[in-house]
Amino acid sequence: MLKNLHVQNLALIEDADIEFSDGLNILTGETGAGKSLLMGSVMMAMGSKFDTSMIRKGKEQALVELVFDSVPEKALQVLGELDIFPEDDGSVIIKRTCSASKSSCRINGSTVAVREMKKLSQAFIDIHGQRDYETLLKKSELLSILDLYCGGDMPHILKDVSEKYRIYTDLKEKLEEETSDTSSSAKEASLAEFEAAEIDDACLKEGEDEELEDSFRRMSNFRKIAESIGKAHAMIGGEDGENACSLASMALRELSSVSEYDTGIKELEEELASAESILSDLNMELGSYMSSMEFDEEEFARIGDRLDLINRLKSKYGRTIGDILEYSESRKKILEKYADYDAYLAKLREDTEKACADYDKACRKASSLRKKNIPLLEKELTDKLKDLNFLTVDFEIRMEDSKPGPLGKDAVDFYISFNPGEDRKPLAESSSGGELSRMMLAVKTVMAGKEDTGTLIFDEIDAGISGITAWKVAESLSGVAGHHQVICITHLPQIAAMADHHYVIVKHSDNNSTTTDVEAADFETSISEIARLLGSDSVSDSSLENARDLKAKAGKVKTKNR
Repeated sequence: MLKNLHVQNLALIEDADIEFSDGLNILTGETGAGKSLLMGSVMMAMGSKFDTSMIRKGKEQALVELVFDSVPEKALQVLGELDIFPEDDGSVIIKRTCSASKSSCRINGSTVAVREMKKLSQAFIDIHGQRDYETLLKKSELLSILDLYCGGDMPHILKDVSEKYRIYTDLKEKLEEETSDTSSSAKEASLAEFEAAEIDDACLKEGEDEELEDSFRRMSNFRKIAESIGKAHAMIGGEDGENACSLASMALRELSSVSEYDTGIKELEEELASAESILSDLNMELGSYMSSMEFDEEEFARIGDRLDLINRLKSKYGRTIGDILEYSESRKKILEKYADYDAYLAKLREDTEKACADYDKACRKASSLRKKNIPLLEKELTDKLKDLNFLTVDFEIRMEDSKPGPLGKDAVDFYISFNPGEDRKPLAESSSGGELSRMMLAVKTVMAGKEDTGTLIFDEIDAGISGITAWKVAESLSGVAGHHQVICITHLPQIAAMADHHYVIVKHSDNNSTTTDVEAADFETSISEIARLLGSDSVSDSSLENARDLKAKAGKVKTKNR
């Protein structure tokens, strides 16, 4: 649920902070007060394209922040993909700032790309404006509505259809590649044979390159190593002059001469004796190392040549010897394939046919569930459209074969007639904008208990309606609000009266600036706003009385529906 909307420096809005609640949240206001601006701010936070001209005059950047206090399952999945988690209190904060030069998107403080912001926001909020109602004209959207209505096993069935479609298309593409160009197959076999032979001839061993590099490094620095070892040997125990061993022996004799007088000196004498022994042993080891040192020109050349070969193979086949050997195995598998190419193709055809059969079976399962639910959805939508004051509704859902895809082989279209005597036509050909908006509301009402989205926003849901139709729309919105948080911008008193929470958008002007504010309306303020929406030039006692009657009637509807 959307708990808070905070907007700063966006056009007429200097600083607005709206605390939303569950149920039906209604926003009203005079024409031009900034109702559409609030919807634009939500769209901005959801990642829509931002026009820098919307930044308030004299300000450097605009900011919109959405705070959600509960997280739908599909939103949790998106957060998991981003490695972002809800706050300790379970909230998620979506924040976007835009300036003339850059845009910044953050989710719970973590910077994300706009596309990721958009994906997460759409998991929280479902916005319906005039353009959004036109999604009903897309057959893919209608199929999604039917699939959502099916519920139950349909998500698992569609997952199975999608996976089997992927397997089938991968095998089909592979088969087409194998049979489309026989000359390229011969070239692939020839190249694989050459590469496998080249690697086999090298007789590579795991870890060989590291050992050779150690030997090459040691032999390349033979002279420097010999010189340093010799100097160290002379310093520790050389025959000429003073050295570490002789000095240690002299020091040990001095301590031995006085150790009987002080137990502390005795301990030092023992430590020095140990050090003298270590130096003596080290001197012998250095001497042995020097005696064993030798430089073999032929061996040095062999190591260099071997490393050159290994590095050349690495440049062609892999970063390590393990990678090269793995590549060689893949080449040998290709050779095995071409060794009995007819059998390989036969197996590939068999696998492709089986995958196709598995996909068809999964599609039939999806189609069967869809056909079973079509009459039920037809009836529920027909009843709901009649509730929305369509006097005549002749509605049919038609399902036909379509091009295979990850959702199966079905296409769905809504056929409808709102006028007696007229044939049913596709929704795209028979509906006005107002009719589409009511159709969308009917769909949302029927799907109210099935959708995971927590917040639904309706803008222009009341376009082109009035009177009893407006009341029917208000009733439906209230019904949807029993399952979702609903935020609706309206100019109709019937819808405003149905509000669980009412907000009034007010524009203030002085000689220097104009600002838009959003005020939470108490009961009396809501009554005054409904009276204004009823169309009086001024709020009179009679218009206030009418508003109270409308509010009371709405209260009875809500008590009955919820």
